[in-house]
Amino acid sequence: MFSFLRSSVSLFSLFVLASLMAKDVIVLSEAIPESSLRQGHFWTPDEANLEMKGFARTWNDRASWEQRTRVIREGILHGLHWDRMPKIKGGFRPIIHSRKEMDGYVVENIAIRSFPGFYVTGNLYSPANPKAKNPAILNPHGHATDKRVKEDVQKRCAAFARMGAIAFAYDMVGYAESTQVNHKMPIAALLQAWNSTRVLEYLLSRPDVDPEMIGMTGGSGGGTQTFVLAAIDDRIAVSAPVVQVSAHFFGGCVCESGMPIHQSESYGTNNVEFAAMAAPRPLMIVSDGADWTRNSPRIEYPYIQSVYALFDAEHKAEHVHLHGEGHDYGYSKRSAVYPFFAFHLGLSYKKLPYDNGFDESFVTVLPAEELYVFDEEHQRPSDALIGDEAVMEYLGFSED
Repeated sequence: MFSFLRSSVSLFSLFVLASLMAKDVIVLSEAIPESSLRQGHFWTPDEANLEMKGFARTWNDRASWEQRTRVIREGILHGLHWDRMPKIKGGFRPIIHSRKEMDGYVVENIAIRSFPGFYVTGNLYSPANPKAKNPAILNPHGHATDKRVKEDVQKRCAAFARMGAIAFAYDMVGYAESTQVNHKMPIAALLQAWNSTRVLEYLLSRPDVDPEMIGMTGGSGGGTQTFVLAAIDDRIAVSAPVVQVSAHFFGGCVCESGMPIHQSESYGTNNVEFAAMAAPRPLMIVSDGADWTRNSPRIEYPYIQSVYALFDAEHKAEHVHLHGEGHDYGYSKRSAVYPFFAFHLGLSYKKLPYDNGFDESFVTVLPAEELYVFDEEHQRPSDALIGDEAVMEYLGFSED
């Protein structure tokens, strides 16, 4: 019955897989009816405006808002089938190599174990002269081939490191080196949220990381990963989802809205409320005029501010709207985020060169092959589960 596994899977993994398969299997076609999903442009902007007014009527003080967030948080975890994930603490088995000393920062290639047989691949950017305890920032990314090794991600993470943070950039499932599954596999939303949790816990396990100073930021699909994790895990102390917080758009990929996290019998919500669930922790949303975030100054941000007002924390929610820009995590967006994280995580933005704007020319943009984790010398562990079916069956899911 293990014909779907490659021969490289260890006997130990087969034993664990067999024990899991003995449990109840969730048939996704039955557990996730299409009617339970809010996907893509689920509402028009006009409809979303009215829906947001309806959401606002469900709470009128801090207690009622916190009750709403408890229901939504439980709904997210239930919709993701969070309870199917292995109860694992530690056991990251980090693979770290190819240390590269740059101008004020260091880059290393890293992989950690997300759960038995599945690995998160990425890069670790650290200050050249770290303190005993340093802030850390998770850096998920959006939809693009090899996005983790693209120039914008490298510049952002290098800047964070030069300012004094340990920045972990990691692959979306199915992209770059995260090729154990296809990106649009049915439980991509679960895998990505779980991977982010494991990156968070890995950073917290490091003796050189300050557990009270953890940030997270990403653009587009990386923005989705940011506000989802911040909504379900208050160990994310500071967050900045970029070009993704929208009242009417629920994400255009199964990795964002392919599992029933936005509605159930007990609630209906959207990504604005997910972002607002960070309150009263510092939050910055960045929007632009050429995508689904164009109404942020009028719809999304006022709602978020009204939530933060319940905590007398209006000053901790910030908004940058770039009406003449488009859907990216470009220079202007990064320039807004740098001082935001510097202020709330105790970093020094003055360590970044400045000349009528932050100067990122100190960053050496490395070729992709220098940032990959797995090579002839450092191969993917032999217990790796390969293929959508193998991973899903290990976790107790079936498509039919």
